[in-house]
Amino acid sequence: MFTGIVTDIGTITDLTQEGDLRARIATSYDTKGIDMGASIASDGVCLTVVDLGTDWYDVQISAETVSKTNVSAWVVGKRVNLERALRVGDELGGHIVSGHVDGVAEVVSVVDEGDSTRVQLRAPDDLARFIAPKGSVALNGTSLTVNEVQGAVFGINFIPHTKEVTTWGDVAVGDAVNLEIDTLARYVARLAETA
Repeated sequence: MFTGIVTDIGTITDLTQEGDLRARIATSYDTKGIDMGASIASDGVCLTVVDLGTDWYDVQISAETVSKTNVSAWVVGKRVNLERALRVGDELGGHIVSGHVDGVAEVVSVVDEGDSTRVQLRAPDDLARFIAPKGSVALNGTSLTVNEVQGAVFGINFIPHTKEVTTWGDVAVGDAVNLEIDTLARYVARLAETA
């Protein structure tokens, strides 16, 4: 489990197809404190550490994960949001995030408003019903509050701090973004269906 509070920005330094996709991610985390088999959310995708170096870790990514996320667009040099798994006693500053991406949203608009940036995204039609104004979503692993919703399009406002400590300062129209809907929204929708 994660909170959607990004704690590092990693860089993809190698991608190798060897049955599964293997990615090497450079990090400023102290890798001596990372166990083999640890889970690290990388752009919101919960991935398992399979090898470690002094300033990097490797993960294996299944074809299923590649097909359901924006990992298929990863290239060497791409920056990704990182978060280590939640530990008992950690502050829950965002919302509960599983690292199981539900689908890929597309950035359709980026507009600066003062020091902040308003971004509109189009969710896949089957996920749009789970997104509500003032609700939570995880986008590329970042816990965010939804501002407005019109059909499948929803808006997010990024303050300067978020743009500085995540990859959201680099956002552009057309970007494919990993979307994880709020678990609570999924259960509320399911209850409404059965009522």
